Amino acid sequence: MKWFFTIFTVLVLYVGADPALASSAANAAAPATLADVVSALEKGYETLQDVQADFSQRTIIAGIKKEQRGNGTVLLKRPASAAAMFRFNYDKPKQQIISNGKQVWFYLPENRQVMVTPVAEMFKGGNGIALSYLTGLGHVSRDFTVAFAREQRDKRGNYQLELVPRKPSPVLARLLLTVSAEAVERFLGEGTVRDLFPVVASVVFDAGGNETRIDYSRARVNKGIDNGKFSFKIPDGVEIIKP
Repeated sequence: MKWFFTIFTVLVLYVGADPALASSAANAAAPATLADVVSALEKGYETLQDVQADFSQRTIIAGIKKEQRGNGTVLLKRPASAAAMFRFNYDKPKQQIISNGKQVWFYLPENRQVMVTPVAEMFKGGNGIALSYLTGLGHVSRDFTVAFAREQRDKRGNYQLELVPRKPSPVLARLLLTVSAEAVERFLGEGTVRDLFPVVASVVFDAGGNETRIDYSRARVNKGIDNGKFSFKIPDGVEIIKP
């Protein structure tokens, strides 16, 4: 179940930039201000319609220092007049997390079980901050206290931010983002955003001190994903679990 709750804290972290692509020109440019970096990050969500990407996930369980790894494919879509939809197909461990914007199905094929819950129930209380990003309505400056991390830039010159949610949440206590310097410089130079997902790395910390890193690759943005990808037909003989 740890995978299930972690996934909602990182839906904001759809990555469309590769850290290796940060150019030497971006590294040599004068450092951007915190407001510049936040603006480049926020502006990217304004034109978001859908995204599909490969992902890898690593979670470290606090206390016992146990590590869990996973990978697969994620699809997300934000219809103009409906709640966002998403689908996480895990290759390892084998499982699926699917939502049509109203219901969420968490399917464990090896256990022959599926957990079904309303989206509103999943995101109630402090966890609603995750839903706001999922629907594309989130604003970093509105939902978080933002500062540069202790090391403002990484070895490639990308910007590193530390975000603390303004509303406490068990699943999201602190968030570290690495934002592409090339994307920020392009935004400042052109006045428009071409990099819709400038985050090149992320680390999520929950209230229990557990740490999750998710990296995305091969992101395809605004390709018109069919709504049928976000429906789920429960197989015969599978146990249905409801909260």
